[in-house]
Amino acid sequence: MISTQNLVSLFIETRQRTEQLCKPLEIEDYVVQPCLDVSPPKWHLGHTTWFYEEFILKHHKPNYTLFHPDFAFAFNSYYETIGKRIVRTDRGNMSRPGVAKVYDFRHYITNELKEFLENPANLTEEIEHLLLMGIHHEKQHQELLMTDIKYILGNNPFQPKYNDTFQECETEKHAFEWIAMDEGIYEIGHQDPTTFHYDNEVNRHKVYLNDYQIANKFVTNGEYLECIQAGMYKDFNFWHADGWEWVKRTGVSHPMYWHNIDGVWHHYTLKGLQKLDLESPLVHVSYFEAFAYAQWRDCRLPTEFEWEAAQEHFDWGQRWEWTGSSYLPYPGYNKATGAIGEYNGKFMVNQQVLRGASAVSADKHIRPTYRNFFQTELQWQYTGIRLAK
Repeated sequence: MISTQNLVSLFIETRQRTEQLCKPLEIEDYVVQPCLDVSPPKWHLGHTTWFYEEFILKHHKPNYTLFHPDFAFAFNSYYETIGKRIVRTDRGNMSRPGVAKVYDFRHYITNELKEFLENPANLTEEIEHLLLMGIHHEKQHQELLMTDIKYILGNNPFQPKYNDTFQECETEKHAFEWIAMDEGIYEIGHQDPTTFHYDNEVNRHKVYLNDYQIANKFVTNGEYLECIQAGMYKDFNFWHADGWEWVKRTGVSHPMYWHNIDGVWHHYTLKGLQKLDLESPLVHVSYFEAFAYAQWRDCRLPTEFEWEAAQEHFDWGQRWEWTGSSYLPYPGYNKATGAIGEYNGKFMVNQQVLRGASAVSADKHIRPTYRNFFQTELQWQYTGIRLAK
């Protein structure tokens, strides 16, 4: 059991970082929702705060007073167990409550929870689990917050910079190699029950893998540019049927945030619009594009089990890496009862697993057994490609 002091410190550190990430924003940036998959920064600030109120304070702190009776309706995301909520597409229509009121809500909940934890007796095993879940839920939203901020600013006609310092990637300097992995039985899944993990990472189990090879580097912008110039987006042979329909329906012809300006490729970054760095790891591609590129290279994407078995042999963490694995439960998976059970289990359909982490992932949150997942057509997350064969 983690000490109360360490848990409170982690909680405060997490709360402060979320607000720090919003410091470069203009007040108008807080309420913009350019598309379905992007939530306004103001909503992230409120939702991550509501989580602690709903799951801990409301049910466990004696005589707790709700900050506002309508905030559960405003900031519930997808928890059917808890009740009605605004339609996801309407999050950007909430001009009220204002940003200042949402920050008041955050500070109220932070202080209420700190006060609750001043009594060590309150930190039961159940409360520790819920608080750690809330902290890592907020860390997840810090990544989503940065992804959504980039989409909001990157789709602004003026493409303003977020700031001059945020580092989205580092060039991998080492030479390309194929890492050979032997045929055999490998153990997959989270092992240490004393460290935080989500329910979709257990139970640890054995898988049999054939011989395979996996790249020691990410695919770069320059490498991906070759497939564009070779006409990959115009040839159905490289695509899943659904992927080819997506290409025809949307007219997509390059990764998100790429712009061909007077014959020169640029990409939007958190530092603003810049000339495309050909050596940087590719980012903002969908699963459809990752699969097609692997086909074009006469390779494939690794399964999530191949990735986990080999991850000690290469550097990872700059990009979420698409795998060839559908998002499914591990053997013996049991969905928790109540609203917490809605966190992962109900999304185990029509999603593809990503492994690793990204440049906007939160500290003290990533681990090699982490199973991220998104729909196959999405590009807006920090997603890249590592090849296998």
